[in-house]
Amino acid sequence: MKLDEFTIGQVFQTKSLKLTKEDIMRFAGEFDPQYMHLDEEKAKQGRFDGIIASGIHTLAISFKLWVEEGFYGEDVIAGTRMNNIKFIKPVYPEDELHIIVEVIDKKATKDETGILTVSLSTFNDRDEKVFEGDLSVLIKR
Repeated sequence: MKLDEFTIGQVFQTKSLKLTKEDIMRFAGEFDPQYMHLDEEKAKQGRFDGIIASGIHTLAISFKLWVEEGFYGEDVIAGTRMNNIKFIKPVYPEDELHIIVEVIDKKATKDETGILTVSLSTFNDRDEKVFEGDLSVLIKR
């Protein structure tokens, strides 16, 4: 969809994705190698009573699920910023995540492009919000 096809207040829901312990540990091993993501015994003794997903992993999944819905298609040019990032609750192995996306701003630029900003709210299968953040992209008009 082009910028002009989105409307402020428009809401989308993505499909779901279930995280496994192996997914969490693989991501963390490469991008966030902290004990709460990798060391089951130490993680059990900590605040979260077990392994949790990296917040960066949760953010990446949120972005992935939104992009896979296909609304940007080939009209998106590039991401421009992320704001108001909040990791609200831990994500555990076997949690199933889905995202509610709301268009919160759109601005035309001088050329044939514009900036579209959406708010991503990620929920687990217990309908608990685990993540939220705003994402802006440069997109064709």
